[in-house]
Amino acid sequence: MALKEYGKYDGVGLADLVRTKQVSAAELLDEAIARTEKVNPAINAVVVRHDDHARRQIDKGLPDGPFSGVPFLLKDLDLLEGTRTTFGASVFKDNVADHTGTLAQRFLNAGLTIFGKSASPEFGLLPTTECRLFGPTRNPWNLAHSSGGSSGGAAAAVAARIVPVAHASDGGGSIRIPASASGVFGLKPSRARNPLGPDRGEGWGGFACGHVVSISVRDSAVMLDAVCGPEASSPYVAPPPERPFAQEVGRDPGKLRIAFSDKSPYGDVIDPEIAAAVRDVATLLAGLGHHVEERAPELAADPGPVMGAIVGANTALSVRMAELRFGRAMTAADFEILTLAMARNAQGQTATDYVAAQSAAFQISRGLAAFFAHIDVFLCPTLCTPPLRIGELNPMSEDPTHILPILRRYMPGTSMFNMSGQPAMSVPLAWNKAGLPLGMMFAARFGDEATLFRLAAQLEQSRPWKDKPPPVCA
Repeated sequence: MALKEYGKYDGVGLADLVRTKQVSAAELLDEAIARTEKVNPAINAVVVRHDDHARRQIDKGLPDGPFSGVPFLLKDLDLLEGTRTTFGASVFKDNVADHTGTLAQRFLNAGLTIFGKSASPEFGLLPTTECRLFGPTRNPWNLAHSSGGSSGGAAAAVAARIVPVAHASDGGGSIRIPASASGVFGLKPSRARNPLGPDRGEGWGGFACGHVVSISVRDSAVMLDAVCGPEASSPYVAPPPERPFAQEVGRDPGKLRIAFSDKSPYGDVIDPEIAAAVRDVATLLAGLGHHVEERAPELAADPGPVMGAIVGANTALSVRMAELRFGRAMTAADFEILTLAMARNAQGQTATDYVAAQSAAFQISRGLAAFFAHIDVFLCPTLCTPPLRIGELNPMSEDPTHILPILRRYMPGTSMFNMSGQPAMSVPLAWNKAGLPLGMMFAARFGDEATLFRLAAQLEQSRPWKDKPPPVCA
């Protein structure tokens, strides 16, 4: 194999080359490192490097997993023993993990060689990746724009073909938002499909989960087979799949009942090119034989304050844990102003306020369950404006009140599916006239990733995206 062909393969394809001895794991790692050095100065997607750690993995012998020998990036929010994890925060710039997270261990068991960490905003709090510690991660389609967040480094690295698949996580849209902004595939699994231990049983009150972004649908499905399932400490489990997710890719989805909306759930006007793209995809779906109708769920509560209360309380705990660890009050030298403001606001809330937010999330979830009783899939835009420009969201602003109105316009429809725990995916099916990706979001009933994988594979076949690289590409 000529390594110049690396970018034409997805992760499963690269692993097949290693398995058949057409290329070695060490050669793939060298190629990924060379690609990082070529494009990372422009996009700033990889912020922590531990190449030697990956080489030691290979020297010790890799497990015979579905991704054996494939280079991989872990998001800079998760732990890999003996490597630096900063959480995007200045106070943790030299933090070295003393243990490995459960999901990271499952990535290792799948045979992946983890050679670095991808950029995240501080604590994963924003839908753009511009932390003070490392600076902005830029969109490979246009360097003036954000690659999204919070898994912005992962999505930029996959889009630029540094790696074909990379770890990502999603507590309010953080897999789907960067997948949309960067033109890659990103599926948020059902709640509890993948483990979050050993340090926590759930994240952000059950809203958060971990998985990957990828260039192909099958990588996402094969990876979910490799890493899914509870651990001993899991507080609850997702419904077991009927068959391996990999077997859903290419399987006939049948005639699905698909509802769609080209509007914000708040009723706000969205970007006209995005609205037109949603209608175009609805037409494509009808042409594929699905029953398509324009209809949207009515939300029982405003998701914004719910996210504010739940995420704010978790942020306040993170700040408090840092204060206990370092034995002093945290200041703007340690954490960004936005992080400290969220923690301060949460400290002004009561336990009753937190429970009220949980109750509102449940009402949103219950309304969505009723809506999905009559449909199989809901289609809407992942983002309601094109990818943000670098600097539009400033976590170091002395007046962070500019942030909420932007979030409401930009990504109003993602967090509801974190509250309901339903699987949802962003599929790169459109680009605007300026050449920026416009992802389409599809959600299914709780536990039904299978339908999404079948539909995604059908769309990947009908409107392929893998061979459409961005201008900044390794």
